Amino acid sequence: MMAVNPALVGKIAGALSFSAFIPYIVSTLRGINRPNRATWIIWTAVGISILLSYSAAGAKETVWVAAANLAAFGLVLILSFKYGEGGWNLFDAVCLGGAAFGFALWWWFQSPLPTLYSGIFVDLIGALPTLRKSYYDPKSEDLLAWVLFFVANALNLLAIREWNLAIASYPVYMSFITFLVMAILLVRRNKI
Repeated sequence: MMAVNPALVGKIAGALSFSAFIPYIVSTLRGINRPNRATWIIWTAVGISILLSYSAAGAKETVWVAAANLAAFGLVLILSFKYGEGGWNLFDAVCLGGAAFGFALWWWFQSPLPTLYSGIFVDLIGALPTLRKSYYDPKSEDLLAWVLFFVANALNLLAIREWNLAIASYPVYMSFITFLVMAILLVRRNKI
Protein backbone atom coordinates (compact mmCIF):
# COMPACT_ATOMS: atom_id res chain seq x y z
CA MET A 1 0.00 0.00 0.00
CA MET A 2 1.32 3.42 -0.97
CA ALA A 3 1.78 6.00 1.81
CA VAL A 4 0.20 9.40 1.41
CA ASN A 5 2.69 12.27 1.23
CA PRO A 6 0.92 15.08 3.15
CA ALA A 7 3.20 17.81 1.76
CA LEU A 8 2.48 16.79 -1.84
CA VAL A 9 -1.24 16.31 -1.21
CA GLY A 10 -1.43 19.77 0.40
CA LYS A 11 0.23 21.39 -2.60
CA ILE A 12 -2.06 19.53 -5.00
CA ALA A 13 -5.09 20.60 -2.96
CA GLY A 14 -3.90 24.23 -3.07
CA ALA A 15 -3.35 24.10 -6.83
CA LEU A 16 -6.77 22.48 -7.34
CA SER A 17 -8.38 25.06 -5.08
CA PHE A 18 -6.91 27.91 -7.11
CA SER A 19 -7.77 26.22 -10.43
CA ALA A 20 -11.37 25.76 -9.23
CA PHE A 21 -11.69 29.51 -9.51
CA ILE A 22 -11.04 29.39 -13.27
CA PRO A 23 -14.55 28.21 -14.20
CA TYR A 24 -15.94 30.52 -11.52
CA ILE A 25 -14.15 33.54 -13.00
CA VAL A 26 -14.97 32.58 -16.60
CA SER A 27 -18.62 32.12 -15.66
CA THR A 28 -18.55 35.51 -13.93
CA LEU A 29 -17.02 37.25 -16.95
CA ARG A 30 -19.73 35.70 -19.15
CA GLY A 31 -22.41 37.15 -16.86
CA ILE A 32 -23.72 33.75 -15.77
CA ASN A 33 -22.25 33.73 -12.28
CA ARG A 34 -23.04 36.75 -10.08
CA PRO A 35 -20.78 36.74 -7.00
CA ASN A 36 -22.30 38.31 -3.90
CA ARG A 37 -20.18 41.34 -2.96
CA ALA A 38 -20.69 40.95 0.79
CA THR A 39 -19.44 37.38 0.67
CA TRP A 40 -16.31 38.24 -1.31
CA ILE A 41 -15.52 41.35 0.77
CA ILE A 42 -15.70 39.22 3.91
CA TRP A 43 -13.86 36.24 2.42
CA THR A 44 -11.01 38.39 1.12
CA ALA A 45 -10.57 40.20 4.42
CA VAL A 46 -10.87 37.05 6.51
CA GLY A 47 -8.62 35.19 4.08
CA ILE A 48 -5.76 37.39 5.20
CA SER A 49 -6.34 36.69 8.89
CA ILE A 50 -6.92 32.97 8.34
CA LEU A 51 -3.76 32.55 6.27
CA LEU A 52 -1.65 34.40 8.84
CA SER A 53 -3.19 32.82 11.95
CA TYR A 54 -3.43 29.31 10.47
CA SER A 55 0.23 29.46 9.50
CA ALA A 56 1.17 30.82 12.94
CA ALA A 57 -0.83 27.99 14.56
CA GLY A 58 1.49 25.49 12.88
CA ALA A 59 -0.21 24.60 9.59
CA LYS A 60 2.32 23.61 6.96
CA GLU A 61 1.03 20.96 4.57
CA THR A 62 -2.56 22.26 4.65
CA VAL A 63 -1.78 25.98 4.36
CA TRP A 64 -1.73 25.91 0.53
CA VAL A 65 -5.52 25.94 0.23
CA ALA A 66 -5.72 29.02 2.45
CA ALA A 67 -3.05 30.76 0.33
CA ALA A 68 -4.73 29.81 -2.95
CA ASN A 69 -8.12 30.90 -1.64
CA LEU A 70 -6.84 34.31 -0.58
CA ALA A 71 -5.31 34.99 -4.01
CA ALA A 72 -8.49 33.94 -5.80
CA PHE A 73 -10.80 35.71 -3.34
CA GLY A 74 -9.13 38.99 -4.25
CA LEU A 75 -9.68 38.37 -7.96
CA VAL A 76 -13.35 37.50 -7.49
CA LEU A 77 -13.86 40.50 -5.19
CA ILE A 78 -12.58 42.82 -7.90
CA LEU A 79 -14.88 41.18 -10.46
CA SER A 80 -17.86 41.34 -8.09
CA PHE A 81 -17.96 45.12 -8.33
CA LYS A 82 -18.66 44.94 -12.06
CA TYR A 83 -20.34 41.54 -12.43
CA GLY A 84 -21.69 40.75 -8.97
CA GLU A 85 -24.69 41.61 -6.89
CA GLY A 86 -25.69 42.44 -3.35
CA GLY A 87 -23.53 43.64 -0.55
CA TRP A 88 -25.75 46.46 0.54
CA ASN A 89 -29.15 45.00 1.52
CA LEU A 90 -30.11 44.41 5.17
CA PHE A 91 -29.12 40.71 5.19
CA ASP A 92 -25.72 41.49 3.68
CA ALA A 93 -25.24 44.44 6.05
CA VAL A 94 -25.92 42.18 9.07
CA CYS A 95 -23.39 39.66 7.73
CA LEU A 96 -20.82 42.45 7.22
CA GLY A 97 -21.51 43.59 10.81
CA GLY A 98 -20.99 40.04 12.07
CA ALA A 99 -17.73 39.91 10.17
CA ALA A 100 -16.63 43.18 11.77
CA PHE A 101 -17.38 41.62 15.17
CA GLY A 102 -15.17 38.65 14.28
CA PHE A 103 -12.35 41.00 13.32
CA ALA A 104 -12.78 42.79 16.65
CA LEU A 105 -12.28 39.41 18.39
CA TRP A 106 -9.13 38.88 16.34
CA TRP A 107 -7.80 42.29 17.39
CA TRP A 108 -8.79 41.68 21.04
CA PHE A 109 -7.11 38.28 21.44
CA GLN A 110 -3.96 38.93 19.38
CA SER A 111 -3.28 35.19 19.30
CA PRO A 112 -3.27 32.73 16.41
CA LEU A 113 -5.85 30.22 17.68
CA PRO A 114 -8.61 32.65 18.71
CA THR A 115 -7.85 34.54 15.50
CA LEU A 116 -8.16 31.34 13.45
CA TYR A 117 -11.44 30.38 15.11
CA SER A 118 -12.90 33.87 14.84
CA GLY A 119 -11.75 33.85 11.20
CA ILE A 120 -13.63 30.61 10.59
CA PHE A 121 -16.67 32.17 12.29
CA VAL A 122 -16.39 35.27 10.10
CA ASP A 123 -15.93 33.07 7.03
CA LEU A 124 -19.16 31.26 7.90
CA ILE A 125 -20.96 34.59 8.20
CA GLY A 126 -19.48 35.55 4.84
CA ALA A 127 -20.86 32.35 3.33
CA LEU A 128 -24.43 33.11 4.41
CA PRO A 129 -25.25 35.52 1.54
CA THR A 130 -23.93 33.01 -1.00
CA LEU A 131 -25.74 30.11 0.67
CA ARG A 132 -28.94 32.15 0.57
CA LYS A 133 -28.40 33.19 -3.05
CA SER A 134 -27.57 29.59 -4.01
CA TYR A 135 -30.87 28.46 -2.54
CA TYR A 136 -33.03 31.12 -4.18
CA ASP A 137 -31.09 31.52 -7.44
CA PRO A 138 -28.99 28.37 -7.97
CA LYS A 139 -28.11 29.28 -11.55
CA SER A 140 -26.26 32.37 -10.29
CA GLU A 141 -23.40 30.19 -9.00
CA ASP A 142 -21.05 28.01 -11.03
CA LEU A 143 -21.68 24.39 -10.04
CA LEU A 144 -18.44 23.04 -11.54
CA ALA A 145 -16.42 25.54 -9.50
CA TRP A 146 -18.17 24.52 -6.27
CA VAL A 147 -17.63 20.83 -7.02
CA LEU A 148 -13.93 21.56 -7.54
CA PHE A 149 -13.79 23.68 -4.36
CA PHE A 150 -15.23 20.74 -2.42
CA VAL A 151 -12.84 18.21 -3.99
CA ALA A 152 -9.84 20.45 -3.23
CA ASN A 153 -10.92 20.90 0.39
CA ALA A 154 -11.70 17.22 0.85
CA LEU A 155 -8.29 16.38 -0.61
CA ASN A 156 -6.73 18.83 1.84
CA LEU A 157 -8.02 16.63 4.66
CA LEU A 158 -5.54 13.99 3.47
CA ALA A 159 -2.72 16.51 3.92
CA ILE A 160 -3.32 16.75 7.65
CA ARG A 161 -0.27 15.15 9.17
CA GLU A 162 -1.30 15.63 12.80
CA TRP A 163 -4.99 15.64 13.61
CA ASN A 164 -5.46 18.29 16.26
CA LEU A 165 -8.02 21.07 16.55
CA ALA A 166 -5.65 23.83 15.45
CA ILE A 167 -4.61 22.09 12.23
CA ALA A 168 -7.81 20.20 11.35
CA SER A 169 -10.41 22.90 12.04
CA TYR A 170 -9.86 24.95 8.87
CA PRO A 171 -9.77 22.03 6.37
CA VAL A 172 -12.78 20.38 8.04
CA TYR A 173 -14.74 23.65 8.01
CA MET A 174 -13.83 24.38 4.37
CA SER A 175 -14.85 20.86 3.33
CA PHE A 176 -18.16 21.30 5.12
CA ILE A 177 -19.02 24.75 3.74
CA THR A 178 -18.06 23.95 0.15
CA PHE A 179 -20.02 20.69 0.37
CA LEU A 180 -23.04 22.64 1.66
CA VAL A 181 -23.00 25.15 -1.22
CA MET A 182 -22.45 22.35 -3.74
CA ALA A 183 -25.31 20.29 -2.26
CA ILE A 184 -27.71 23.25 -2.27
CA LEU A 185 -26.86 23.97 -5.90
CA LEU A 186 -27.35 20.33 -6.90
CA VAL A 187 -30.68 19.96 -5.08
CA ARG A 188 -32.11 23.34 -6.05
CA ARG A 189 -31.10 23.10 -9.73
CA ASN A 190 -33.00 19.83 -9.99
CA LYS A 191 -36.14 21.36 -8.46
CA ILE A 192 -36.26 24.48 -10.60
